[in-house]
Amino acid sequence: MSRPRPSQKARRTAARLGAVQTLYGLELTGGGVDAAIGEFLAHHSGLDLDGEAFVPADPATVSRIVHGVQEQRAALDELISDALDEQWALDRLEPLLRSILRAGAWEAGATLSVPAPVLIAEYVHMAGAFFGGREPGMVNAVMDKLMKRLRAGLPVVP
Repeated sequence: MSRPRPSQKARRTAARLGAVQTLYGLELTGGGVDAAIGEFLAHHSGLDLDGEAFVPADPATVSRIVHGVQEQRAALDELISDALDEQWALDRLEPLLRSILRAGAWEAGATLSVPAPVLIAEYVHMAGAFFGGREPGMVNAVMDKLMKRLRAGLPVVP
């Protein structure tokens, strides 16, 4: 019996997770961006693990996010640092948490067709899947600040 085809929304959600995983790997090991994206898409996207098949990531979305973050990393880090509460310092955060914030920050400014609450919820949910402490709340606060700053004065997209 064939599985139903995943929705485009589910594939974009999987792509956000894949982009964060790829960014995390790049931060830990370095290497080439295209090779890291190819590795993720070839070996991790839509992975069937313990009988559970995961939704395959939209390859174009993974590539767009990873390339966008890598190209604008210094500017994104400055934006994130400005949005962080005094008790958090970007360079002291876990690499995975930095990857989540960078991907979210890049999308906040570059993916204007996606409503702010959707992006915030996606990245907060992702943080909650990996962290059990205050990190999801911090991601929520930072994403909210970034949305207000990056999308100020822009018309609301339906």
